[in-house]
Formats: sequence, C-alpha cells, structure tokens
Amino acid sequence: QVRLVESGGGLVQPGGSLRLSCVASGFDFSRNGLSWYRQAPGKEREWVAWVGISGLTNHADPVKGRFTISRDNAVNTVYLQMNSLRPEDTAVYYCKLTMSETTYWGQGTQVTVSS
Repeated sequence: QVRLVESGGGLVQPGGSLRLSCVASGFDFSRNGLSWYRQAPGKEREWVAWVGISGLTNHADPVKGRFTISRDNAVNTVYLQMNSLRPEDTAVYYCKLTMSETTYWGQGTQVTVSS
C-alpha cells in the first residue's frame, strides 16, 4: 500500500526558510521519481519541483533559485528546502507519485508565509 506522509510546514515570516519532508512507503522508492505540488486558497494545484531516480531535478520558474528538491533513498524521503519565502508561497504542499499510470498524493502540509 503506497503511503506518502508530508511534514515540516508551518508559519514563517517573509524571507524565512522551511524544509518539507515526504516519507514514502509501500513501493520501491529508489526506482521512482517524485514531485512536490502546492495549492493556494482559491487556486488550482500547481507543480513545484521533481526529482528523478538518479537525483536529477527540475523546478518550476516561480521557485527556481529559492527552493531545492532532493531525495535520500536510505530513508525513503524526499525533501523540499524552501528559502527566501514570500507571501505568495503560502499554500498546502503535497508530495506526488505517479507509478504504473496511477497517481498517489500525500495529505499535504500547510505553509503560511506572513509577518
């Protein structure tokens, strides 16, 4: 049974940092790429970043240079390091896996950027 559990969200001031974690289980973690998405109030869910099985990464333009996705296969975890946070980064952040044409989502973790 695939399970994705996000954590690390919270309230942070503009310019601050957070590190999100997504702990995965129920599948061969090292053989799958994973992504982070986010959904702000009243907006559609949007892609944030992706990490492949080799560690290759890609980031959406709004977060390039500020956010970094990474993975640790030893602990089945994907991270999202978020620096220089802005109020517009406020959203629920989700971990996503697509495997064998099936998409799995975690429950999400709330990030609020406000002074």
